[in-house]
Parts: sequence; structure tokens; C-alpha cells
Amino acid sequence: MNEHARDPRLVVEILSEALPYIQRFSGKTVVVKYGGNAMTEDTLIDSFARDMVLMKEVGINPVVVHGGGPQIGDLLKRLNIESRFVGGMRVTDAETMDVVEMVLGGLVNKSIVNLINRSGGKAIGLTGKDGAQITARQLRVEHQTPEMTAPEIIDIGHVGEVEHIATDLIEMLTARDFIPVIAPIGVDAEGHSYNINADLVAGKVAEALNAEKLMLLTNVAGLMNAEGEVMTGLSTAQVDAMIGDGTIHGGMLPKIRCALDAVKGGVASSHIIDGRVPHATLLEIFTNAGVGTLITDIASDEGATD
Repeated sequence: MNEHARDPRLVVEILSEALPYIQRFSGKTVVVKYGGNAMTEDTLIDSFARDMVLMKEVGINPVVVHGGGPQIGDLLKRLNIESRFVGGMRVTDAETMDVVEMVLGGLVNKSIVNLINRSGGKAIGLTGKDGAQITARQLRVEHQTPEMTAPEIIDIGHVGEVEHIATDLIEMLTARDFIPVIAPIGVDAEGHSYNINADLVAGKVAEALNAEKLMLLTNVAGLMNAEGEVMTGLSTAQVDAMIGDGTIHGGMLPKIRCALDAVKGGVASSHIIDGRVPHATLLEIFTNAGVGTLITDIASDEGATD
């Protein structure tokens, strides 16, 4: 027998395990933030595209929001445009914003659309400017030291935050069996474009759509405890407590806050999952074990990801 052939009994067992999840989530919306290693490694790119198509085929409505920071940095470097960062955010002047729109709304967005379509799906690429889906305002960044009597306001240019999400275009596309792929670019009332953190956009899109799940793909296994074990089945109250006592800090804090805010805003569950694992989204949705941290309004004694 071919050493790569799968045991038919194992295939049946896997399908049987997935069945109740398929039944439970059919017709529901799942918003997936796509970025990190999952966007740069060929095997992970292919598995992500196939995951989105399979989800759609079994009746789930995936909505993809993607990042593209490394790709933006690469093109800026090739164009000899200096990148500056304040608090981890790229300072985005008008020239840099033009590059951001080219990369996110063009190169990256259309590449993801093409991959999903080649895998048998029907994807449509959008930016938040299409149909004014994402209304944005400039992000205010404050800096203060103990010596300062008032915070300093730092202008980081065309970096925005979400003011409003319009869902009519997204809902129309999902109803017609398309998979929306959204670049995190917003627009204000004067028509100015803003680059917005993709995690934040995904969270706000999930809230606006009353999504069943928000899934944030990362380059880590999830939220870890002191023993290096992935923590899951967390309630919003538990997460608030861990933020308050400093257990959650550093680079993971903004992502956790995004996941937490989405659940508080009406999303049934948020998942921070390891995008370095092939088919991570399917493993998290359709298996008992999952591959990341689950946050809901109710704590789970089992730590399962359903």
C-alpha cells in the first residue's frame, strides 16, 4: 500500500467528528484575520485558501480581513521611502499611504482572491473604501512621561481607527456565495484614506455582522500560561482579570483586547490561533482539540474550542 495513503477508517472518524460542528455552524458567519506566516509560506498559503473554500462549501460564510505589513515594508524599501514607527504603528504620510493602498488593495488583496478562486471558491476583493464599508477617523496617539504635565499628541498621518462598518455589500456577497476578502483601508467624510490595523478591522467587521466567530491568525500558539501551555476556554471576565493583574502584557495585549472587545460586542466567540499550523482554521472549528485560545462570555471547564 502507498505509504502516503490514508486509512479509510481514520478519514471516516475525522468526518464524523466534524459533523456536529458543521451542523452547528452552517449558515453562520466567521470572520478570519489573515496574516503572519500563514500569508508568507507557500504550504500555509495553499492550506488557508482551501480552508476558506471548504468552509463555504459546508455552509459557513467566511469573511477574510488581511494584513500586509511586511509586503508594505518591502515595497517602501525598494522605492527608497523610509519607514518610521511610533508605538509599533507605521507613520503614514501621503506618499506612504499611496504605497499602502497599492500593496493592500492591489498586490496582496488580489493575490488572496486569486488563491481562493484557484482552489475552487468564488472570492471578491474589496477595500474599506468600496461602498464606504469602513468609515475611519485619524488615530490619536498620545505620549506622556512623568515629567510632562499634559500628554503630547503625535501625528502619525494616515493611520486610522474604525468609526463605522457598513455591512450591506459584505452581506450581499456572502448571500450570493462569494467570499469577501477585505483590505483594512478606511475612508473619512472628506475622502481621505487611512491605514487601519487588520486585527481591529476584523474585530469590528465581526461585531457589525453579528458573526459566530472571530479568528485571528498569529505567529504564536495562542495565549500561554506560566508553564508554557496554551490557555483556552476563557471567559471575558477571566481575560479582564489577567489584563488587570499583568498576566497578559506586551505584544499579545492588543490582539487579546481586540478578541475581547469583539465578544463583548456580540460575537459569540473569539479565537487566537496558530497560523503556522496547516489548516489551522479548520482544526479550530471542526475538531475537539483546536489549535489556539478561545474567548467567550462563558468559561469552559473543558478548554474545548467549540
